[in-house]
Amino acid sequence: MLIRLGYEIAIDCVAATPVISLLDIHRDRQPDIKRQTRVLTSPSVPTTVYHDLYGNACRRFTTPAGGFRILYDAVVEDSGEPDEANTLARELPMAELPDDVLIYLLGSRYCETDHLSNLAWQRFGHLPSGWARVQAIVDYAHNRLSFGYGYARSTRTAAQAHEERVGVCRDFAHLAITLCRCMNIPARYVNGYLGDIGVPVDPAPMDFSAWLEVFLDGKWYTFDPRHNVRRIGRVVIARGRDATDVPLLHSFGQHRLSLFKVWTYEQESNLFNPPHHGINRTVSAQMLA
Repeated sequence: MLIRLGYEIAIDCVAATPVISLLDIHRDRQPDIKRQTRVLTSPSVPTTVYHDLYGNACRRFTTPAGGFRILYDAVVEDSGEPDEANTLARELPMAELPDDVLIYLLGSRYCETDHLSNLAWQRFGHLPSGWARVQAIVDYAHNRLSFGYGYARSTRTAAQAHEERVGVCRDFAHLAITLCRCMNIPARYVNGYLGDIGVPVDPAPMDFSAWLEVFLDGKWYTFDPRHNVRRIGRVVIARGRDATDVPLLHSFGQHRLSLFKVWTYEQESNLFNPPHHGINRTVSAQMLA
């Protein structure tokens, strides 16, 4: 399967502003890229890329004062298989966890384990450990929160989302991540592309999506409390402790978002034509920081 994906983002700045973007496809999926443009900016400015502590590609540049646009378009090969499931996957005892996953047991900016620990043990402590427990946590987050773009708030934490019972995909992910960590199950935040492939087309404007990965039986598995079904065609951009680590754009100065378009859909041929105009729809950028 070939997936066409990309974005066009425009911001306005009152002065020259340093920016870090986390919009490049994660290096795990770089071998799957069949065709791509460069990351194009208008006006054209030099950019450099480094990798952060979590292995994410971070692109540095400075926008001039005024309007600034960044554009990318690619075709990525995908297996066409849904997210892997392993209902027999077990939780690993602390002593067996690799050193590099221990950070995903700790509280973080949006995942306040201290606030939700008692709730987690009361609701999930009696359940069978492993996959079944994680799925119960994801089911709980899915049913607890109501989704709506109008509910987006960049400062909302997992505990606040639990109390308010509303959110966008990042809030669903933060709540499930926090509850997993409370149960000593490593969980990390992921954002990326997720098109309507193999499911009915959602009439809402396309956006980047957020989900989580949980460490069971020695590997990371994908869970998605927002949709709560195994999906086809996820393309990871970045991973971290929570949304703090993976903002799509982080500006060191004020900016105003003036355009935000995302497209991700199954490509019907090998032709590298312009993306479908019907797919490019302006939306609010729920994950820009």
